Amino acid sequence: MVRILSIETSTAVLSVALSEDRTVVSERVCTEARQQAALTAPLVKEVLDECGFGIRDCDAVCVSAGPGSYTGLRVGVSTAKGLAFGAGIPLLAVGTLDILVAGARQKDDPSAPQGAGCHSERSEESFIVPMIDARRMEVYAAVYNTAGARLTPVEAKIIGPESFAEYLDRVPVLFVGDGAGKCREVITHPNARFRASSPLARNMVPLAFDAFCAGKFQNVAYFEPFYLKDFVATVSKKQLW
Repeated sequence: MVRILSIETSTAVLSVALSEDRTVVSERVCTEARQQAALTAPLVKEVLDECGFGIRDCDAVCVSAGPGSYTGLRVGVSTAKGLAFGAGIPLLAVGTLDILVAGARQKDDPSAPQGAGCHSERSEESFIVPMIDARRMEVYAAVYNTAGARLTPVEAKIIGPESFAEYLDRVPVLFVGDGAGKCREVITHPNARFRASSPLARNMVPLAFDAFCAGKFQNVAYFEPFYLKDFVATVSKKQLW
């Protein structure tokens, strides 16, 4: 049995899950925005305490690698690296868009076992496009098939009426993620389907398990999140003195 602690902090929703093989045995989800710095470590402790385990009882720690919120990714990766180093266990990382797709595929099949990430053959969509909200009409996105394989590079895309037309003109496409909502009024093609969702630690479980079994471990000292774009600092307009 493989026991993995998964941490997802890339968007406004913070989540932590503990799994055994492909089954979630404990999880916590916080939907209050900007709580990653304050609550990631406490939620990790809660899921471990609930099952009576310590971090050294885990076989690996898995973290969402991005793209997503710069600050959120920094918090998640720093926490995961600290736990992995302190416990002497491997560090795993999975892409945030992969997590969104795993969640979409599981949700399509109500009978899918918890954390299994299965996709129902009854789904009419032929492609899944996960979208993470960036700023204005920009999203981090890529195109996946319904088996969960990524078909295009992960890109920062400015969304317009013709975005993804090469797919929408042929077949129905499912857009998922916290960036999908703002695109609903822009992408009006009749083949477009939208589902607001967040990447969750529970949806990392099958990806983390597969990565562990394949030995895809990250270097704890040198691993960095996939930011996709450089961080841009802004100066507050408030009077400081």
